[in-house]
Amino acid sequence: MGNVTASVAAKLAFFPPDPPTYEVIKEEDGRVVFTGITADKNVDVHLLETKAGNKIVATLWKHPFARFTILYSHGNAADLGQMQELFIELRAHLRVNIMRCAYCQILGQPTEFNTYYDIEAVYNCLRRQYEIKQEDIILYGQSVGSGPTLHLAARTQRLRAVVLHSAILSGIRVFYPVKISFWFDPFKNIDKIRQVNCPVLVIHGTNDDIVDWSHGKRLWELSKEKYDPLWVKGGGHCNLETFPEYIKHLRKFMNAMEKLSITNPPNKQLNPNPSITEFKHNKCLRFGKR
Repeated sequence: MGNVTASVAAKLAFFPPDPPTYEVIKEEDGRVVFTGITADKNVDVHLLETKAGNKIVATLWKHPFARFTILYSHGNAADLGQMQELFIELRAHLRVNIMRCAYCQILGQPTEFNTYYDIEAVYNCLRRQYEIKQEDIILYGQSVGSGPTLHLAARTQRLRAVVLHSAILSGIRVFYPVKISFWFDPFKNIDKIRQVNCPVLVIHGTNDDIVDWSHGKRLWELSKEKYDPLWVKGGGHCNLETFPEYIKHLRKFMNAMEKLSITNPPNKQLNPNPSITEFKHNKCLRFGKR
């Protein structure tokens, strides 16, 4: 049982491919660029420092007529070189900007609370450098990336929407069907989803053998503002993007959010500068061996 748990846990941790599929280089003029990735004049690369002192890479894939900006929190063992084709497709089909955060991939360890600092730094970059309104931001969390996504969403009151893709109820619940949340349980999404006030779209595969379908169904049930979920019949944990209904449903969702932004603006903002500095614990994501 212990070996099985460690094996599954390792798949959920924020371990990038080794070696990485790209290299980050800082040019003489101060610009940050990637090697090994197709050149794209509509991609901005940022080297950000978090409140914890870690340095992370964030990339903004820009669409000239974007309706919204997606802040994408990736899942297990992914890096930009593997995801660029997906971002190009999403940018084109959904007509959105996509901001992607690479968790602690330069300096720092991928602990639970470091990922919270990471997503906060990327969010602040969107707000300050690009002056993107909170109500034009959609948070997208895939797999364990749903942890930082819901942590930020629970503290940010005017978001346009949240997308949860193969999301987890909590770290421990991936392995054991516990009924209560323990203090040491990382990413307690089951508790934070109740504090999210914007529309929530849940996407999950019915044959997910890493994070059971029941996680997605429960998160959808607990959402205050439910959007029609997408249960991908036969979908696993890492292949939902290959199903035609995935992009079709996302396009429908974006159209609905655009209409909602016109007819029903978000409520008054309660906390314009969400902070996580009050947390002292720094639980580690290294559930098992790499």
